[in-house]
Amino acid sequence: MYIPNNFKEEDKTEIEKLIREFGFATLVSVKDYLPWATHIPLELVTEENGNWFLHGHVARANPQWKNFESMNDVLAIFVGPHSYISPTWYDHRNVPTWNYKAIHVYGKVALVEGEKLEVMLRNLMKRYEDAHTEKPQGYDEIPANILEKDFQGVVGFEIKVERIEAASKLSQNRDAESHQSIIDNLKKMDSYNAKRIAEEMEKTPKSPNGDLNTNSPNKS
Repeated sequence: MYIPNNFKEEDKTEIEKLIREFGFATLVSVKDYLPWATHIPLELVTEENGNWFLHGHVARANPQWKNFESMNDVLAIFVGPHSYISPTWYDHRNVPTWNYKAIHVYGKVALVEGEKLEVMLRNLMKRYEDAHTEKPQGYDEIPANILEKDFQGVVGFEIKVERIEAASKLSQNRDAESHQSIIDNLKKMDSYNAKRIAEEMEKTPKSPNGDLNTNSPNKS
């Protein structure tokens, strides 16, 4: 991923936070010499020794997994909040752009079966049930015949993370007046993403280099 220096995100805690919050990812691998992508939730697991893993599963009918053993390099893309930035919000004439937070995670994928896959499915279900429902349903509450059928219909995997590239493009390259104007205008918008970007901009240090035109459409 191309990331101008102003927008590189190197805070590991911030990267982990974004992956956990925006866990619905795009998993990219190579199949028949072409990129293949699947949109799925991925669960980040961190070990005491510092290793990071991503756990997930795809439908058995999805042919992507059949290449995991022969071509095990994969890319998981996580996209956080993002919003259009109007040039009318600057204190001078300029071009429009887009602010965003995104993470590319590269690693080696391996298939997972049996008890380990069941633990992964349990953990994933519990996480999202607890977060989104008042009365979460437990894994064991799923009727056995349905659970067995669905279990046979998925293929589990884990990705050992080898490299991470993260971008936080938050108008760090703008002068103070324009930077604050962007925040103020984003807060006025009836959009979750706009308000989140405004919040992220408020807590992100600005570049000391003043106004650098590194966020035009062909440079971001």
